[in-house]
Amino acid sequence: MPLLGLMQDRPLLISSLIEHAARFHPQVEIVSRLPESKDGALHRTNWAGVRREACKVAHALQQLGVAPGERVGTLAWNSYRHLALYFGVSGTGAVLHTVNPRLFPDQIDYIVNHAEDQVIFFDSSFAPLVAQLAPRLKTVKAFVCMCAREAMPAIDLPHLHCWEDLIGGQSEHFSWPEFDERTASSLCYTSGTTGNPKGVLYSHRSTLLHTLMELAPDTFGLSSRETVMLIVPMFHANAWGTPYAAAMVGCRLVLPGPHLDGQSVYTLMRDEKVTFSQGVPTVWLMLFQYLDAHPEIDPREMGIRRIGIGGAAVPRAMLERFETQFGAEVTQGWGMTETSPIGVISKLLPRHDGLPEEALTRVKLKQGRGVWGVDLKLVDDDGQVQPWDGEARGHLRVRGPWIASGYFKGEGGSPLDEEGYFSTGDVANIDPDGYLQLVDRAKDVIKSGGEWISSIDVENAAMGHPGVAEAAIIGVAHPKWQERPLLIVVPREGQAVDKASVLQFLATRIAKWWLPDDVVFVKELPHTATGKLLKTRLREQYKDYRLPEG
Repeated sequence: MPLLGLMQDRPLLISSLIEHAARFHPQVEIVSRLPESKDGALHRTNWAGVRREACKVAHALQQLGVAPGERVGTLAWNSYRHLALYFGVSGTGAVLHTVNPRLFPDQIDYIVNHAEDQVIFFDSSFAPLVAQLAPRLKTVKAFVCMCAREAMPAIDLPHLHCWEDLIGGQSEHFSWPEFDERTASSLCYTSGTTGNPKGVLYSHRSTLLHTLMELAPDTFGLSSRETVMLIVPMFHANAWGTPYAAAMVGCRLVLPGPHLDGQSVYTLMRDEKVTFSQGVPTVWLMLFQYLDAHPEIDPREMGIRRIGIGGAAVPRAMLERFETQFGAEVTQGWGMTETSPIGVISKLLPRHDGLPEEALTRVKLKQGRGVWGVDLKLVDDDGQVQPWDGEARGHLRVRGPWIASGYFKGEGGSPLDEEGYFSTGDVANIDPDGYLQLVDRAKDVIKSGGEWISSIDVENAAMGHPGVAEAAIIGVAHPKWQERPLLIVVPREGQAVDKASVLQFLATRIAKWWLPDDVVFVKELPHTATGKLLKTRLREQYKDYRLPEG
């Protein structure tokens, strides 16, 4: 028998984070630009206030009959209310299910029904979407609009509640239950693979361990001295874990709601003296466009010291602009919904001190090094492990205590190999210092502004057009969105078909932001020996293709 240590055994629970923040950092501000605000007015509370709101949420869930383990959905932007749900839902033992409102309604319908959400909390801007979906949501027994009474939308929904009415009258005190730290805490569906989205089910334990690593100096290094503006949506992989990390250190938090245009981001950063912010490259490009239109603004006066970038590779020009014009350090990383999402983080080593600028930039542009808790492996097509020499490419696999072991309800079977590594679908190389660099994607998905577009789903929709015999979609470089879809079509013989009719046909079948930016007509498409579309040839053929402006 092993000799056990004499340490107290306390479960790692999300409720401990909000209790810590309220006890040790009660007056630290939480600033929100509310989604329903017409004039961009700010709401101010603090960590003690968020705890009070979370306790009210917990009581409200009990009133609505939500049992431990049941799922509670959200369709919401970044605000103090969504933050309260992060703690209030999971703290009771229920599961917070953050739904991506940018998905096509049919996908949201599938996701909510697959998750069997009992309650849906939604921002008023999503009221028309919720009203459209409500008759198809089989398990939802209550809807809560996250706004004040005077901002309630005029929609006809069964069992509709106003946040102010439902939450406002609840007790500000709640005794958080203790349970197994491996209990599910939150659920997020990924659309990064073809077919139906799959659910990634996080646990309290995985979330707390991920949070601890997020605070490490060689990761994002958050501390109580920071003012963090959380631009990455709270419906994207738990907002990269930052709401939990912010509570653990009690830092000041700024939540921009849906207002992510360049002017709004600049103004909020400047006025709230933001020191650190996280977002996908597209948001930063919009900020750059605003600053380009206002050359009188000196970006250094904003005071931003650090920028976190994920969701897509950091363009060299973006890295250099933040460093030279903003005087800010850029920290990029790679991860996915299935990795909670931290997988690797780009931080320099002591051995890089004194490197020439060009060599230093090449290191910074790599996705980063593995953090504690994440093991990396590269394998070739035959499953043979590849060396970490910076040259050998392989399929990237990962494992660790915050890496998914499977998908909710067993969808898709096991994604793990015989050693317990998760197959990411990415192709990469790793250098001798452990820096990962993505070089390709095994799956033919397109990433536009940090969001995945499934090529097969778009192709299947396009082939429903009576004038389309075959269709293929590939990603083409775009100055703002990194990638946008180009649809390549073989017309059906004897049928009249043009770009306008194809796009009009697709507009009612896929999400608006999935619509191809252009359509090209060809006589035939290349295929492999087994009859599959040869996407590599298409990407090579159209690598210099210029999409129409506008």
